[in-house]
Amino acid sequence: MKKTKAELWEFLQGLGKTFMLPVALLAFCGIMLGVGSSLSSPAVLQNLSFLDNEPLQLAFTWMSNTGLVAFKFLPVLFAMAIPLGLAREDKGVAAFSGFVGFASMNLAVNFFLTTRGVDFEDKGEIAHYGIADVLGVKSIDTGLLGAVAVGVIVALLHKRYRTQQMPDALAFFGGLRFVPIVSALAMSIVGLLVPLVWPTLGSWIASVGTGIAHAGVFGPFFFGMGEVLLRPIGLHHILVALFRFTDAGGAGVVCGENVSGALNLFYAQLSCPTPSGAAHTATQFLSQGKMAAYLGGLPGAALAMYHCAKRTMRPEIKALLISGVVACVVGGVTEPLEFLFLFIAPWLYLIHAVLVGLGFLVSAVLGVYIGNTDGNIIDLLVFGVLQGTTTKWYLVPVIAAIWFAVYYFLFRWAITRFDLKTPGREDEPTEPGAADTGAEADADAPKAELVAGKYDPVAILEALGGPANIHALDNCVTRLRMTVGDAALLDDTRLKKLGAIAVVRLDDHNVQVVIGPQVQSVKDALAKLTPVG
Repeated sequence: MKKTKAELWEFLQGLGKTFMLPVALLAFCGIMLGVGSSLSSPAVLQNLSFLDNEPLQLAFTWMSNTGLVAFKFLPVLFAMAIPLGLAREDKGVAAFSGFVGFASMNLAVNFFLTTRGVDFEDKGEIAHYGIADVLGVKSIDTGLLGAVAVGVIVALLHKRYRTQQMPDALAFFGGLRFVPIVSALAMSIVGLLVPLVWPTLGSWIASVGTGIAHAGVFGPFFFGMGEVLLRPIGLHHILVALFRFTDAGGAGVVCGENVSGALNLFYAQLSCPTPSGAAHTATQFLSQGKMAAYLGGLPGAALAMYHCAKRTMRPEIKALLISGVVACVVGGVTEPLEFLFLFIAPWLYLIHAVLVGLGFLVSAVLGVYIGNTDGNIIDLLVFGVLQGTTTKWYLVPVIAAIWFAVYYFLFRWAITRFDLKTPGREDEPTEPGAADTGAEADADAPKAELVAGKYDPVAILEALGGPANIHALDNCVTRLRMTVGDAALLDDTRLKKLGAIAVVRLDDHNVQVVIGPQVQSVKDALAKLTPVG
């Protein structure tokens, strides 16, 4: 039972991680779409007449069209990214099979509906089944959930059949070639079942969205708080994707098309000149609610930690705090700052989660209308300032300033009142030579090329228990995610001396080491030194 629970936990961790590839593309496409659509809008052209010339407008239109790629093909991107991310080997075949499975499922849905005599132009039939064009095929728009189902099934088929042996007469179709074949067959069968279950399942999801909508501004409050609370265990990606891409985050008609999901509604609105109330409401679950904490609150907490550090330690922690603030404000990546106090004072992290939720609530009450996903300064400029005053972007600096003050005084009081060992306040070693242990160990370790000018992969690997202790190695935005033989072999103290921010033990075998924005480079370097790489 314990092993099954650990395997399920590892699977959910891996599934959430696979969302990062399409989400990263979404962030880029969102900026392209936001800049292109705003600089070609009538309001901007009226105020900036020098932009109203054909070459520039063609360039802005090209940017908008490029930005639509992630929005138009989002489900198939997830269907390919999930098996790609879950596969340990032959990732290219897994991604290819994901596309084959997704296309096969939708062609089978089309076959079922056509055989049943469904009229694809009848509004009642369209509403009942959720009919839409999917990759040029009249099918049922299952959105993110359908894509996740395809991705997971194909990933399991890839794991099971990538080494499949066939009889000599059929040997050509064995091994890796068999994976897309069995994916097409399996997903064609699934496609025949989709029209039987989707109308009921879709209505359930719509009911969830309706219930959240009736919760008013408290819906975004609980969403924002829940995302922060799930972040330490890495499952926040699943919650966020549910609201961004399904009816849970809202649904409505934008420019004559039915759209589901907060982020989908927002992107559809960017390319549509006609305002939609559904799109306006949907942004309550996007970046505008995060900006209070990301642009104001967490930088205030960082300043409080700096001022509470011992004066002799301030020069050493300054770079750590500044890099954390830059990652938060510019990149919307908060873990480098959050993990500085999460394990020291979990109750303080809980207060932080409530304050993030209140940021969502206040933005919703004041009618701030800024979308996209990251809550950073780029979102504010592209999707707030450039879109005009109707977004009420000018309220964000005011809210952020208030959150800065609240976080600063709250953290400064908590750190001094409870003597929290935030960076720069650690106790001095009591035994002679104790402070030099890590340095001496590093000196004895084999020389290795430093990653990002800071991280020593050989020393980090030894602190992880050595190459034999690493059974699986991956990463998300800021964390190494590993399956190890024995979590007790990890040396937390040495890992922190080597640049890690925190070590998270999910169980005896699944661990995470918080590195920061350079985690991809660290993971790639470690992969070269381990059997799993």
